[in-house]
Amino acid sequence: MSAELSSSTYTAISRRTVLAGSGATAAGLFLQSPTIGAATPEASPAASPAASPAAGAQTNPVLASVPQVFKYDAFQFDFLNVLGGTYERAADIGECFAAASQITDGDFQSWFAVWTAWGDRLVGIADASDKAAHHVSAREAYLRAAAYYSAAQWYGLAVGTGETVAEVFEKGRGAFDNFVSRLDVPGEQVEIPYEGTTLPGYAFTVDTSGERRPWLIVNNGSDGTESFVWLAAGAAALRRGYNVLLFDGPGQGAALFRQKLYFRYDWEKVITPVVDFLLTRKDVDADRIGILGSSQGGYWVPRALAFEMRIGAAVLDPGVFDVSTSWTSEVPRDALEGLLHTTGAEQEKIKAEFDQGVQEEMANNAYATYTITSRMFPFGTTSFSETLILLSDYNLNGVIDKITTPLIIAAPEGESFWPGQSQEVYDKAPATLDKTLAPFTVAEGADLHCEVKANGLRAQVFFDWLDTALGITQG
Repeated sequence: MSAELSSSTYTAISRRTVLAGSGATAAGLFLQSPTIGAATPEASPAASPAASPAAGAQTNPVLASVPQVFKYDAFQFDFLNVLGGTYERAADIGECFAAASQITDGDFQSWFAVWTAWGDRLVGIADASDKAAHHVSAREAYLRAAAYYSAAQWYGLAVGTGETVAEVFEKGRGAFDNFVSRLDVPGEQVEIPYEGTTLPGYAFTVDTSGERRPWLIVNNGSDGTESFVWLAAGAAALRRGYNVLLFDGPGQGAALFRQKLYFRYDWEKVITPVVDFLLTRKDVDADRIGILGSSQGGYWVPRALAFEMRIGAAVLDPGVFDVSTSWTSEVPRDALEGLLHTTGAEQEKIKAEFDQGVQEEMANNAYATYTITSRMFPFGTTSFSETLILLSDYNLNGVIDKITTPLIIAAPEGESFWPGQSQEVYDKAPATLDKTLAPFTVAEGADLHCEVKANGLRAQVFFDWLDTALGITQG
């Protein structure tokens, strides 16, 4: 979920001078210290993030959010993400807190090992239940296993390699597949034609009647799994009479790990094939197709809507106008301009300077190593500077005024990756557009990126709006 590099994420990477143009200089690249409290005394120094002054914790919305379980902000957010899954039976409260008690705060190896072990444990329980024909118990345990593997997955890059992450992904995907096949109306694994290959997905239907119904397309973010988007929207949609399509786009899930497809900014090239595929089905009400973009999907969906007009209503959670700001907010402007607006040998020199500074910091900072490596991975590059160049296209400039699809835009208090951008998307979308800004607050327990603690409230707000926008009356 935390798919992006927030301004509260980093320690300083380099104060070295970046040379550009005819001898002009720009300040070196900085990435801020995480506003976290000191790591717990038991944490392994080699595996722990560098701590900033304790006062910094007062300014970090993740560490201010309740319940406060970890002092390390990445662990705290990811724990709340898992805990929030209890609303959709994707976690159990006791299991979450038992796992937390076994984790050394700030220690990547500990986090990875504990959540992987809990996933393994739940798969064992599910397999035994299934063998004994206790299929409901098996189904529920497989879903929890998938969620626990999801919590571990990307931390594999902190303790191993891309292969480590892929191994945990396959475990989680296998558990989710077993959950899907044991639903009362089993989900269908689908292949969506896409540029000479296919994108993997799941089609879930309310029943087996084949009746034409509204559909919700759920567009994941940059590091979420299918179990996350199931609990974030899929399950709630089915209960309300929507059929649901989950899919992996380039850089996501199986499209990334099995097919080596990587992120792209022009997401209309993804969503148009998805809609084309959906419209081949006889159970689709073509006039009532909705879409939800989660996390970085809050950029990809409006980008696609500027070109794809067959979707009737869209949810952005949150709204993202410019993805790059979560990476570049602490990069000196002249250095960034030098990187983005030069070519040839000049640009290669600047890229080398950026990347050398990043590598120097990563050699001594486990937090920087994990965060930067995991965030670059779906872009298909190991170069930080190349990632910044790619990200320069990930914005809605020049396209947002083309959107005609009604929008609801979540604006959670404590949004740490793209603060203020939900409002920006709302303000810059056409004045004539049917658009709604939906605040979620600390007082409601619905703060933080993607409202991870408030699945029930989030579903109520989003689907009440979708019902109205698509002309749906609940039976």
